[in-house]
Amino acid sequence: METENEIRLRLRFYKDVNEPIAVIKEKLQAHRDTQPQDYSVKVNDEHVWFHFKGDRKHYWSPHLHLELESKEDNTTHIRGLFGPDSTLWTLFVFLHFVVAGIFIIFGMIAYSNYTLKAPLMMDVIIMFIMVIVWFLLYVIARQIREKGHDQMNELEQVFLKIIR
Repeated sequence: METENEIRLRLRFYKDVNEPIAVIKEKLQAHRDTQPQDYSVKVNDEHVWFHFKGDRKHYWSPHLHLELESKEDNTTHIRGLFGPDSTLWTLFVFLHFVVAGIFIIFGMIAYSNYTLKAPLMMDVIIMFIMVIVWFLLYVIARQIREKGHDQMNELEQVFLKIIR
């Protein structure tokens, strides 16, 4: 998967398979029962999750979520979504909310100071710092994604090997 030019942090892919959902789920279940020690496969209805486990799992290790969707001509449309560990993702979402909250609060304070003809330079500086922090969070997330790129390709190859 070509990911270097992608802006999105959570990469997606779509694939159509000429087999019904039941056959694909059987293949996934069979792999889950005979899986290597490096992977964890969870199947729940039309959703499948691939995770690394054991010594291979790091904070930057991705997981793969597959959604199986049946089509009328006995084929299956598969939507794949790569994502970071849920704990790391929750931390990043929390930090984004904190940064956005600080930006909004100081934006309101700056507007109040502007209408009261009070100095507002400090409020604008803090708002500017929050924009810089937001960009830093994006850069850090990109670095984490690049660090997990090899494992992401490995998960994709395991998935493609299973559905063949």
